[in-house]
Amino acid sequence: MRQISFGQVNDHMVDVISKEWMLITAGNKEKFNTMTANWGGVGYIWHQPVVFVFVRPERYTYEFMETNDYFTISFLGEENKDIHKLCGSKSGRDINKVKETGLIPVFTNLGNVTFKQARLTLECRKLYTDMIKEGNFADPSLFNKWYSDHGHPHKMYVAEIVHAFTKD
Repeated sequence: MRQISFGQVNDHMVDVISKEWMLITAGNKEKFNTMTANWGGVGYIWHQPVVFVFVRPERYTYEFMETNDYFTISFLGEENKDIHKLCGSKSGRDINKVKETGLIPVFTNLGNVTFKQARLTLECRKLYTDMIKEGNFADPSLFNKWYSDHGHPHKMYVAEIVHAFTKD
């Protein structure tokens, strides 16, 4: 994996996140978890490039997001949809996702986890978090559609992109 500047990332992130999906990974060499997500984005706020991702409290990854200052988002390419499907449908509480998928962990200089299969990884430092709240929806139908029968609302994480890595 080779470090690049975020400015060298040429991907159209809306398409990448919605079609390719991503792995959100938090933890360290001793213990981490990863999950598939396709809700989130990339932008610019507070004079820095940021990502924003959403994780439900019932997800195992949530525990790691809450106890770590950093996380990664990794893009594996559409050819790895089977990995995404397993990481999005099974809990790390119940199975070893690395073993089940063949993912090969790689650790950044800051000790965060990405994977050898990742074509692009963004290493992120949390800046702001908040729970999605029903009363804050300008369009209440969205809350009803996504939360009334689908579990707890997500927690939103806004994080500075501190490093970007590409596959060698």
